[in-house]
Amino acid sequence: MSDGFVSAGTDRMKNAVAQAGSVRVCSVMLAVALTLAACTSVGPPRTSGSEGSPQAAEASAGPTFTPETTPQSSPSPATMADAEQCLVTLPRRTGPPGPARQEFFGWSSSYGNEKLWVGGLWPDGVIVASPDFVDRHGRVEMKFGWWRKVSGRLEIIRRRLDAPAPPLLANVPAGYGATGFQSSGVTFPTEGCWQVTGMVRQVSLVFVTFVIKRGG
Repeated sequence: MSDGFVSAGTDRMKNAVAQAGSVRVCSVMLAVALTLAACTSVGPPRTSGSEGSPQAAEASAGPTFTPETTPQSSPSPATMADAEQCLVTLPRRTGPPGPARQEFFGWSSSYGNEKLWVGGLWPDGVIVASPDFVDRHGRVEMKFGWWRKVSGRLEIIRRRLDAPAPPLLANVPAGYGATGFQSSGVTFPTEGCWQVTGMVRQVSLVFVTFVIKRGG
């Protein structure tokens, strides 16, 4: 054999070896890639919520607990000690002179200012309401008489002084004329210290009473 023939054969063998090595390297790299892909796919199944959604956050955070809410306490019943803090209006034993003595309901327990009087105030300015005076909603219903020396329709304005409360209800029936006697019904929605104002045009009369319920 000549030297040229030997050299050519050697080169072909080198190329074949190189190609075989490249194939083996590619096979090894492909096997490694498949192994890594299989490893990364292993893990816990996804939840129904997408990543970053509130459902996913709740699932990752574990169980939650709702704190117990403290129920609002109902208002404490009024006491006679509370009544001592209320500056009540004390009734007088005599009312306006003249026919009012016979026609004015509550004349002997009234309070007035020479133009307007209210009658039927309770002793010591404290209304102690028995169950007969309490309606099915727990409101205290009272009747007061009024005597007017000024002509006009009576209006009643009212508010509780010692705590927030729903408005007091008042009924002033028609049919009593422009002056003289006027009946009224007043409903106190709660116990407590109440201010009641009667008005006839520009004349007004204010009295304060404490309301407390008495058990049956």
